[in-house]
Amino acid sequence: MDEAPAGWTVWNAGDDGRVVLAYRPDVFDGDALPAACMPTLYLTRGRRNNRRPGPERETATDWFVTLFLEPEVTAIEEPFDRRPDAIDRLRSVATEFAEGAIDYRASYQVPRETYFEELDRLTGREP
Repeated sequence: MDEAPAGWTVWNAGDDGRVVLAYRPDVFDGDALPAACMPTLYLTRGRRNNRRPGPERETATDWFVTLFLEPEVTAIEEPFDRRPDAIDRLRSVATEFAEGAIDYRASYQVPRETYFEELDRLTGREP
């Protein structure tokens, strides 16, 4: 994946097919918004939360698209049998998020109104 959808930056693209997209790193810089809260999209082989190396991760055949709003807040996690399908979904999730079409508020157990207002402003989303 050479080019990311509007508002997103290709943060990393591994030789093994993994892709990491970051949303508006120019804004999530620690001043206006905390860097730890930067929405991040992952395309991984096997589940993203399987961080242990070993046979399970290395032999995984399924691909996952995961949208993290923060390190412990997952908005979307979807499996795919084929990488091209996962890439298509990665692009559509990125576009939908940037256009304000994803309800990120529903992913939080404790509302963060000031943060939500800023995300609404960035994505053009009406609360």
